[in-house]
Amino acid sequence: MNTNLPAYRPIQALPDNLISQIAAGEVVERPSAVVKEVLENALDAGATNITIRLEEGGVKRIAICDNGRGIPPEQLPLAVARHATSKISSLTELENVATLGFRGEALASIASVSLLTLTTRTADAPHAWQIEAGKISPASGAIGTTVDVQDLYYNTPARRKFLKSEQTEFGHCAEVVRRIALARPDVSFSLTHNGKAVDHWNVSAIDKRSAQILGDAFSSARLPLDESAGPLRVHGFVGLPTASRGRADAQFFYVNGRFVRDKLLTHAVRAAYQDVLHGDRYPSYVLALDLDPALVDVNVHPSKIEVRFRDSRAVHQFVFHAVSRALAQTSATAFGTVPAPATAASATAVLSGKTPWIAGEQTTFASQFATPSPYAGNNGSGFGGSQNYNNFGSKNEHGVAQSLQSYGAFFKSDNTNNAFDAPPSVPSAPTSTLPEDDHPLGFALAQLHGVYVLAQNSKGLVLVDMHAAHERILYEQLKNALDENAMPVQPMLIPVTFYADAVEVGTVEEHQETLKTLGFDMSAISPTTLAVRAVPALLKNADAQSLARDVLREVREFGGSRVLIDRRNELLGTLACHTAVRANRSLTVPEMNALLRQMEHTERADQCNHGRPTWVQLGMNDLDKMFLRGQ
Repeated sequence: MNTNLPAYRPIQALPDNLISQIAAGEVVERPSAVVKEVLENALDAGATNITIRLEEGGVKRIAICDNGRGIPPEQLPLAVARHATSKISSLTELENVATLGFRGEALASIASVSLLTLTTRTADAPHAWQIEAGKISPASGAIGTTVDVQDLYYNTPARRKFLKSEQTEFGHCAEVVRRIALARPDVSFSLTHNGKAVDHWNVSAIDKRSAQILGDAFSSARLPLDESAGPLRVHGFVGLPTASRGRADAQFFYVNGRFVRDKLLTHAVRAAYQDVLHGDRYPSYVLALDLDPALVDVNVHPSKIEVRFRDSRAVHQFVFHAVSRALAQTSATAFGTVPAPATAASATAVLSGKTPWIAGEQTTFASQFATPSPYAGNNGSGFGGSQNYNNFGSKNEHGVAQSLQSYGAFFKSDNTNNAFDAPPSVPSAPTSTLPEDDHPLGFALAQLHGVYVLAQNSKGLVLVDMHAAHERILYEQLKNALDENAMPVQPMLIPVTFYADAVEVGTVEEHQETLKTLGFDMSAISPTTLAVRAVPALLKNADAQSLARDVLREVREFGGSRVLIDRRNELLGTLACHTAVRANRSLTVPEMNALLRQMEHTERADQCNHGRPTWVQLGMNDLDKMFLRGQ
């Protein structure tokens, strides 16, 4: 039994100073919280130029100067008083908050645990005014406000003990500045620490500001996004799946200009990436959601970093589908560049797609090896339209006509056929000049070790992982067929039978509808034998027994309805992997070109189902650097 109970005390009102210090425990968690509150006030005041000076990670000093509207001298006492603000005056305005700061506690809380000096001047004032320790006096200063916070937690030493090292605290402060600077590219920011300039961002567009803050790796591997639906609008940039990171440290989401960490929004973006990203990797993105302030509650957390939506499901679905549609454009035709950047020193170098042809004899030399596709005259589905090659020499015209005639039947194949069902005997493709932008992945030259396809395009050399690329093609075809409830089926000439245990037999009998939806016709012909009579036509070349066992395993573990909804992508990815062309399989040039054309017309073709790149580009400049040409 605890005998050290405190002595009885009567209920009494706490002094204002102690109340402010208690409030500071929620608002002023560490120096970065001070930076956040003061920066938000500066932006609400209309500032277009903000300077942040820190000393010893912000513990010794935080001085933030802005060129905003300033505060009239008669309102200075209220500026540092508790529950005093210019941003809300009624419950209606609280439910429709359109400003960043609004609680009316920040400066009062900061003043209770530090030495605060506030210097401000309005446009119509002859000079600035200053308030320090409750005393107001004239001062010198430009139009705007300077908040000078010194010796944070000087009067609460217990709290100061919980602070981390100087570099750690500075890192948190710098991160806050980065977040706010990303949201407001129309404002210039300068950050110094211990007298040394750290960051400076001039007024610029969001694409340039995000490139400055997140680096070239993000700027060269991102997709723009801007979609609206009713009162909702989401815009910004999402990183390519192949430019994912090992940590979730490049994810920035804003709601009405306010940086938030919202589980609903994070889940929506993550769900959009799950189809193209490995489970251990994290996407990069800078996204802003704009909506009516009445539809979101930003007053659910003291630091205002969490929000609550009135219709959370609608917001989730809107963000999920918007990001999904942006990622669906990661095909060679739509994006026109490569999955991810890298250095030219590596054989896996990837360019941004803007490398020009080099001039002089090398251009002429390269053109000697330019080989047009034998499919140039195709108008069939899935391979692109016809092309007119005006640069063919007369000696090649007959060869071209023969090639096109030989491949005519191949082009008219429907989408249910395997990408590599080419005629067994094909004449060589004629030699001519290469069309510049008709086919971003170019035309096949050779196959390397039965794993990679080497192709030439107008930028240089393209390397394709044929298994990863074919897997993505099949996967997207399976998804589309299942979405349209029109999975093409391939009946087996002779049913495939195999031994099955009682659980597998029971699964077949219990989930017939699910199996039929997936394109499988299976039945039990004895208590220990199953027969496969049909499989999805897209998977007709796969081992029927392995396919059946994988499907039954998923259906048995997760149930029929969940397999078709929650586990659909995982199951289809497994099925696509069964049929995708394997390593060490020799492909003909027409087969390789067919793969390239299908990649160009397949959504998300820049990466496989697990987020690995399916192709990379080596530009002519990169090749020149590797061989020290021109140096």
